[in-house]
Amino acid sequence: MFDHIYGLAYILPMLNDTDIFFKMLSDSTRLRCLMLMQAEGELCVCELTHALDLSQPKISRHLAHLREAGLLVARRNGTWMYYRINPELQTWMLENLQTTLGGVRKTESFISDNKMLSTMNNRPGLACCS
Repeated sequence: MFDHIYGLAYILPMLNDTDIFFKMLSDSTRLRCLMLMQAEGELCVCELTHALDLSQPKISRHLAHLREAGLLVARRNGTWMYYRINPELQTWMLENLQTTLGGVRKTESFISDNKMLSTMNNRPGLACCS
């Protein structure tokens, strides 16, 4: 499934769901994206690039990894892609994401990301990503 990620072609077939779940959370960009989605619900790629101040290709690459791992689901609306945490995740995974959000809510990184997201003038529903 993830044989193209970080040269893990020989390792990932041996991993179980728990290993993949925590591997996906071990990257700070993926974790930041997940925590914003846990807090906000569905987010457009443009919102994540704005909030994290990272390039669209970098954000999209991390979102693709999360989607391939089954942690995210995506939908297209015109030219925009929206992502949200997969509601079909195992219960322990969903609980872990909620607990993690509770733990990071008061960290400088989350506060900064959330503040940047809230300052985005053209969030979806208005004129997204223009």
